[in-house]
Amino acid sequence: MSDVVAGRNPVAEALKAGRVQRLLVSETAANDKAMRALLERARAARVPPETVPLATIERHAPGVVHQGVVALCEPRGYWTLDEVLASARAKNEDPFLLLLDGVEDPHNLGAILRVADGAGAHGVVIPGRGAVGLTPTVLKSSAGAAEHVPVAQVGNLTDAVLHLKREQVWVGIAEATQGKPYFQERLTGPLALVLGSEGAGVSRPVAKHADFAVHIPLKGAVNSLNVSVACAVLCFERVRQLSGGKR
Repeated sequence: MSDVVAGRNPVAEALKAGRVQRLLVSETAANDKAMRALLERARAARVPPETVPLATIERHAPGVVHQGVVALCEPRGYWTLDEVLASARAKNEDPFLLLLDGVEDPHNLGAILRVADGAGAHGVVIPGRGAVGLTPTVLKSSAGAAEHVPVAQVGNLTDAVLHLKREQVWVGIAEATQGKPYFQERLTGPLALVLGSEGAGVSRPVAKHADFAVHIPLKGAVNSLNVSVACAVLCFERVRQLSGGKR
């Protein structure tokens, strides 16, 4: 079964990655100026665009903001945790991973993949159950980042944490109020950050094996941030620290 990638930016990144098998463009969007640039890229990649009724596009990407274009792509497989670690070490870089504990909103996962790409994370780890996977909405929300960030799917997130610790990766969790303020904790070196769902946070079986906890101090009446926003704050604090702590 093909992966469905919808929207101009995600389709452009899928073309760049060489995954597109068929490119479907709606009759109403085929002559749009921005679409013409995408179609030229598709032809250069030897993927001839097919003009189809809008209803065909919507059948492939129901409920997704598709902008009149979908790509049917080779199925994208999940990585293993060891493959992500090996990829980081092949670059002579300290592994940096994001573990998501119970994140079910596809828009949040898509946004986290964008953050991971921008902050140089080597991979995002999700459980096989009780969490969203790589759906068309995730691929669209990631604005193409899903084509570049490895996603590992594991059977049990607690086992993944224990495996990372055996591999000398420091594991931290994001909490609402527990632990140090995030800017007081060292976030360099081999690191995995665990972020939980907004409703339940990080599960206790995962949290009890973590090496440290951090929180983001808030001054307003609301006591938590959206998980993708919290992810961005923590990831770019690591970037800041790696740059020598310059603000």
